[in-house]
Amino acid sequence: MQIRDLPYLDPGEPDTRSGTRYLLWLGRGQLRGQLVTLAWGLLHFVSVMALPYGVGLAVQAVVDGSGSRLAAAGGVLAVSAVLIAVGDTMLHRTAVTNWITAAARTQQLLARKTASLGSALTRRVAAGEVVAVSTGDVEKIGWFVEGVSRFLAAAITVVLVCVGLFVYEPHLGLIVAVGVPVLALGVLPLLPRATRLADVQREKAGRATELASDTVAGLRVLRGIGGEELFLTRYRTASQEVRGAAVRSARMWSLISGIQVLLPGLLMIGVVWYGIGLVGDGRIEVGALVTVYSAVMLLAYPLRHFEEIAMAWSFSRPSARRAARVLALERTAGAASPAPAAGDAAPTAPTAPTADLYGDAAPAVPSGDLYDPASGLLAPAGALTAVVCGDPDAAGRLAERLGGHPADADGLPSVLLGGIALDDLPLDGARTAVLVQDKDPVLLSGSLAELLAVPASGAVAPEDALAAAECADVLAALAQASLEGDPMAAPITERGRSLSGGQRQRIALARSLVTDPGVLVLDEPTSAVDSHTEARIAEGVRALRSGRTTVVLTSSPLLLDRADRVVLLHEGEVAAVGSHRELLETEPRYRAVVTRETDEERLSPVPGGPGAAAPNAFDIEETA
Repeated sequence: MQIRDLPYLDPGEPDTRSGTRYLLWLGRGQLRGQLVTLAWGLLHFVSVMALPYGVGLAVQAVVDGSGSRLAAAGGVLAVSAVLIAVGDTMLHRTAVTNWITAAARTQQLLARKTASLGSALTRRVAAGEVVAVSTGDVEKIGWFVEGVSRFLAAAITVVLVCVGLFVYEPHLGLIVAVGVPVLALGVLPLLPRATRLADVQREKAGRATELASDTVAGLRVLRGIGGEELFLTRYRTASQEVRGAAVRSARMWSLISGIQVLLPGLLMIGVVWYGIGLVGDGRIEVGALVTVYSAVMLLAYPLRHFEEIAMAWSFSRPSARRAARVLALERTAGAASPAPAAGDAAPTAPTAPTADLYGDAAPAVPSGDLYDPASGLLAPAGALTAVVCGDPDAAGRLAERLGGHPADADGLPSVLLGGIALDDLPLDGARTAVLVQDKDPVLLSGSLAELLAVPASGAVAPEDALAAAECADVLAALAQASLEGDPMAAPITERGRSLSGGQRQRIALARSLVTDPGVLVLDEPTSAVDSHTEARIAEGVRALRSGRTTVVLTSSPLLLDRADRVVLLHEGEVAAVGSHRELLETEPRYRAVVTRETDEERLSPVPGGPGAAAPNAFDIEETA
């Protein structure tokens, strides 16, 4: 795998049973890259460890006055230098490729999971943890994956050097062979505590990130209630806890690094002290002592990778565990969908092609009546259906279910479109058939033109969608903010925070209208606008969506009066169906939700005759 080949066409199905298994899965997926890095690592490390032999050979040649052996020693050093340069360059290249590939694969898997779960992701996992996984954690995961091959190359080199020194000079080689395992394993008792401290640091950093993201997201509200200082104090406290945990972790790793310097130094002193005695007794030559001394000194280089792999493991393990926990999330499966009762739904309609929306190769999607077996809700094809539900949370769950593949199905049957279960369609097919705009739509950063550049049928121009959503004042404000005076080029910040709540809501509505889906589900699309703007939006949406299936979940009389069909849901089931005015006259539960009228107000006499009913909200709006 080369960096230029990223991203993967299919990143695969990860092993999410644990963080360790996820790391092993990543490593197996990059086996070829690991083997290539191992080969270049062996070339590099073995070439480095060949330098002591060349130096010792040169020293002994000078002592003996041999010019030929001195030239041979120079040749060994020259070849070693070239191989070191080539090996180090390619080792770095392949190791970084492994690092980036593992990190990119994890990010791709996280993006796929985020798209699959949608809004359910942040209901199951804290937003700060998602941010931590997709930013810092992917780097630490990639660090461990690429560090394994370098560690193996270093470990094999250390074994080869110990065996080679023992064969070259048994007296000193025996000391090195006994001392090197002590160097490699001397810090092992400290690793569990270092790992625990690293885990604590990661946990505190995740909480601080979560607190920061929540504070930024709610900054407008916090300023409105004067609570920003309280949350800033909380973040300062969390930040100091992260700093303290990082300092404690760094102290432990500093101790480990110090031991990694101390133990090789003691081994070097022992080798030199014993070797000088052997040279004095004439048992070994000076060149041999120089060779062994230089080899012990350079062994600190490959041994450093033992410390690095320990650090990479301690930092990547909690990161991989968090990533595996997010990637293991699945949507709750729903029950099988029963067929609608006789008279409830129209016959199954044929599927409609979507080549105009997503290209010639796009699959066909169903069309026809939208029917929810769980509640009995029927939205006839081509009509504007308004749904009144007294519980906003229940309305949000219904809107999500109408789009197919709900995050929490709770065992409920699938919604049918033209008699076809949406949950049985691929997720992208269901999303193509039904577009759901929830009550809190998200605007990404970019220009207005970029926000409206969404997959669409092309039947609705952005200008028409903006007009239907009553965005004239928004366009005027954006024109003033644009350097060119073009509102379509004006920058909009992340989540549309540069706009007011009503402006965000209308821009999101225009984006949904531009898409022009076969079925459009709107959850409280006008909750943040005034009544006059709401009335104009109702007319604009009705005109623009003429002949297209539209479902609006609302309790606004202005929207309800312009619907072709109004459905009242009570305790999750259809309680009444009719027009807005019919239900106001005949259904007390509908009147209570729409007009906010209590029983006492309904029964109390008002001007206009004894026992006359209070005027409803729609009548008040009309007379105004």
